[in-house]
Amino acid sequence: MLESLGLADDVTDQPAALPTTARGRRRREAIVDAATEVMHANGIFQSSLDEVLDRGGAGKSQLYHYFGGKQELIRAVIERQLENVLATEPTFDSVRTWRGLEQWRDAFLARHATESGPLGCRLGKFAGELDNDEALRPVLVAAFEEWRSHMTAAFARIQARGELRVDVDPETMSKSLMAAIQGGLLLGRLRRDVDALTHSIEMAFGYLGTFRV
Repeated sequence: MLESLGLADDVTDQPAALPTTARGRRRREAIVDAATEVMHANGIFQSSLDEVLDRGGAGKSQLYHYFGGKQELIRAVIERQLENVLATEPTFDSVRTWRGLEQWRDAFLARHATESGPLGCRLGKFAGELDNDEALRPVLVAAFEEWRSHMTAAFARIQARGELRVDVDPETMSKSLMAAIQGGLLLGRLRRDVDALTHSIEMAFGYLGTFRV
């Protein structure tokens, strides 16, 4: 499936050295940005290398110079999508109370309440494509875990303030909330209706609220 990207089979997947010049870093970033846009729109394995390079204003020689191979390019795209998620979704980093968590919930639902249903998850969109790829699936899992770690930290802060039972595991709570987010986003996108996401998040909060002190 990776061959659809048009990358040569003889290109190694050993990581290429990061550019040492500002110009080189800009060129690499432009390729990653272009690949991220194309793969988000078309899917990883339905995206052509020519479209990526055309959008990024680069040639194949530059791609092979900045990336060890096709897997490294996809890894860079996953990492960029994690950055986009953390930059665009309401943040957990300022959540320290249960009220703050409710404010996060309200902001999250407001962001996804569009006329065509909730926005698709930039990371979740790749899950089906990479499910059976033993090299890239762990990279996507790690990205989800990095996102979830911000939720876990928020629950730990709420617990430290005495608003959650001491026997509750913040890790377990963040797993429950992440599952509700991903399930709601998936069904909401399929139905073009934010109600599925709203119900999923509200039910999750109903469950998590049973552990409040």
